Amino acid sequence: MTDDGTAASAATGTLGYEQARDELIEVVRRLEAGGTSLEDSLALWERGEELGKVCRHWLEGARARLDAALADPAQDEA
Repeated sequence: MTDDGTAASAATGTLGYEQARDELIEVVRRLEAGGTSLEDSLALWERGEELGKVCRHWLEGARARLDAALADPAQDEA
């Protein structure tokens, strides 16, 4: 991976769910609109993949927190 790719991955890791989702929506819109070069399309696709991973990470974390809260017997007594 290039230094640019590493920097992009690091920047992606700091995004919140809503930020990543909104940027992913924009990436998809641009890809669907067409009119970009193959190189630009590939870069958009790669960015979309990274953003998808960020969203998945946030959603999996939320699911784990919900599962933990539902499994906690102290919650039932409260």
